[in-house]
Amino acid sequence: MIYEVSHETRIGYEEQVRLARFNLRLRPVDWPGQQVSDFKLTLDPGAANITSRSGPYPVNVTRVVIDEPLSDLVMRSEFTVHVEDALLDMGTQALSIEQVSRAALAEQSLGATSPVNYFYPSPRLPLAPEITAWSSGYLDPGAPAVDSALALARKIQSDFVYDSDATEANTPVDQAFQIRRGVCQDFTHILIVALRAAGLPAGYASGYLRTAPPPGEARLVGADAMHAWALLWGGPQRGWVGIDPTNGCLAGPGHIFVAMGRDYSDVAPIDGIFVGGGHQDLHTAVDVLPIEG
Repeated sequence: MIYEVSHETRIGYEEQVRLARFNLRLRPVDWPGQQVSDFKLTLDPGAANITSRSGPYPVNVTRVVIDEPLSDLVMRSEFTVHVEDALLDMGTQALSIEQVSRAALAEQSLGATSPVNYFYPSPRLPLAPEITAWSSGYLDPGAPAVDSALALARKIQSDFVYDSDATEANTPVDQAFQIRRGVCQDFTHILIVALRAAGLPAGYASGYLRTAPPPGEARLVGADAMHAWALLWGGPQRGWVGIDPTNGCLAGPGHIFVAMGRDYSDVAPIDGIFVGGGHQDLHTAVDVLPIEG
C-alpha cells in the first residue's frame, strides 16, 4: 500500500510564550518493508533554528528552537510511504523462547537494532512482578517465541478495555495493568514488560495506523491516529516482528513505522520546554490516506 500521511499538532498557550524548545520524532526512519519519500515539516510561526540528528535507537530527532513570543503554535509533518505486507517467512525456523533468549545473549553487535538494547528494563519499564506472574503461563521457555507473544497480545486485547480517559502518557505500566484499561501505549508497555521478563528482546514501535470508518459512514478528516505496538526479536534469521496488542494481530500493511525505542520515552512524537505560557491546550489531527493499493 502507498499512503500519504499528515500529522498536525496545534498548541494554544494561556499566556504568551517567550521561548520554546521542542524535540520532534516525526520523520520515519528507514525500516525493512517500508519506503518513505517527500517528508516535509512546517511550523507556524517559523523556528529560529532547526537541527536534525539520529537517536541512539532507530529514531530521527528534530530539534526546534522558537525564540519569538507566541500564543499559538502549529506543527505539521507530511510524507508519502510505501508499506509492503511483511508476511512472516514460515520457512524460517521458528525458534523457542529459550532459543531466542540464548541467541540474543550471544549477539556481538551494539547497533541501534541490536536485540541487546531491548533485553533489559528501561526508564519507563521496570521489572513488574505482577505482570511477570500473570504472563508466565503464556510464555513457556520451550514454546515458539513469536506464536507465544502473539497469543499473549490477543489475551491483552480480549481482557483489557481500550479507554482513553483511564491513563495519561506518564501512567506507570503497573498501574495500567492493575486497572486493565488504557490505550495502545499502555498495552504495548505491558506486553514488552512480559516479553522481557521471559528473556525475550522487545522494543516499542511508534507509528501510524490506518483506520476505517464504520460501514455506511463517511471517513472523517483527521480521524486516524498515532499508534504503538511491540517489536519482538525472533532470532537472527527472523529479525524484528511487529505485534499489536491493541488489535491482537501481527503488524501489517496498515501499520506505518516511524521509530523504535526501549519504551515510549525514547520515541515520544513531541516533547520539550517553554518559558511562560501557563496552561496549554494541545490538539492533534492525523490523516493516513491510501493513494494506491
